[in-house]
Amino acid sequence: MTHDALRRGRVSLPGQVYAITTVTDGRCPCFHDFGLARVVVAEMRRMHDEGWVDSMAWVLMPDHLHWLFQLQELRPLGEVVKAFKARSALAVNRRLGRQGAVWQKAFHDRAIRREEDLASIARYIVANPLRAQLVPRVSDYPHWDAVWL
Repeated sequence: MTHDALRRGRVSLPGQVYAITTVTDGRCPCFHDFGLARVVVAEMRRMHDEGWVDSMAWVLMPDHLHWLFQLQELRPLGEVVKAFKARSALAVNRRLGRQGAVWQKAFHDRAIRREEDLASIARYIVANPLRAQLVPRVSDYPHWDAVWL
């Protein structure tokens, strides 16, 4: 799907809950590296702490990220994701001593309807390592969190 096709119909509403997915550049499995993964996790937490989003659940897979959050008043959705990608890419590149893309330009988003069960969506997100057969139990995977679990 093209970058423009992903943006078509995107609406950014403060207070809205979104599930976003973003993929590493070239689907590089760079987050198999524990240190690089923790750098990205720190940037997600910083976005939460600075009030850009209210993080509900996330899982950082080797080559992509699933993140469930409530958008706060500070910035629109596209700007939040762009800032996260820029910040995390700078941190990853600094750690690697290089420059270059870490994330693909586009991202997929889904606005969650009020009647949907957020805890179910969170469980689905954090179960990604199980479905990918990376670990036998979610608790064995180090790069996830959820407010319900």
